[in-house]
Amino acid sequence: MNFVKKFLALPNDSKTKTIGVALTLCLVCSVAVSAAAVVLKPIQEQNKLLDKKKNILQIGGLLKEGQSVEDAFKQVEPKVVDLATGEYVTDVNPDTFDARAAAADPKQNVVLSREQDIASIKRRAQYATVYLVKNPQGQVQKIILPVHGYGLWSTLYGFIALQADANTVVGLGFYEHAETPGLGGEVDNPQWKAKWQGKAVFADNGKVALSVVKGAAPEGDPKAIHQVDALSGATLTSRGVDNLVHFWMGENGFGPYLQKIRTSLPGGSS
Repeated sequence: MNFVKKFLALPNDSKTKTIGVALTLCLVCSVAVSAAAVVLKPIQEQNKLLDKKKNILQIGGLLKEGQSVEDAFKQVEPKVVDLATGEYVTDVNPDTFDARAAAADPKQNVVLSREQDIASIKRRAQYATVYLVKNPQGQVQKIILPVHGYGLWSTLYGFIALQADANTVVGLGFYEHAETPGLGGEVDNPQWKAKWQGKAVFADNGKVALSVVKGAAPEGDPKAIHQVDALSGATLTSRGVDNLVHFWMGENGFGPYLQKIRTSLPGGSS
């Protein structure tokens, strides 16, 4: 207490008092910020999860006006898939599995070769969470898959939704990226996103045919079913979207999983 009294008795223009007040203020602010971060972390995590669910629902065309996110998400069943085999994994909780963290963990990731890494992501997690949209009878209506890959300035993170045939596109959208507004940022443009609806991912030979191309074929042309017109003035971003779609729909992404679904359908081919 004597020290405090002596300190407060110092002249206001004293260097010792100025430095002491500054340090005390920094300490108090640091404690306040740290305490706020700890207290608010559960709320932040909850909001993050809610935003993720909202994006999944929007891209799958599942969120109706006036309906809460949680109510709409009741028709969605998350499941973890082993990307190498296409089989579901039962010992990993889809609600807590973090693919980004797993991709950075040498024990849980797969390092991609230059030839494999067309999406420029360097490595991917061994597993991924898929989202199955089911009707009241338990039948799968849509399949929503997480995708990501490098554009011009950033890694784009999003989802692609497919019909139950594991081939017809319902929607594609990105919830996180840092592409140039008005150019590559037009991946968020509803008019461009609408162009993906109804496109087919695979050709008759089972190869990935869905592509982003400049000057897509006109309706009526057999190629049109697989083509989406590139973003005007955003060649590299368009190329990045094309690359990430080819990667995640291909053999190093969800290819084995989607192949299993297609072959299990009536009349499915191997």
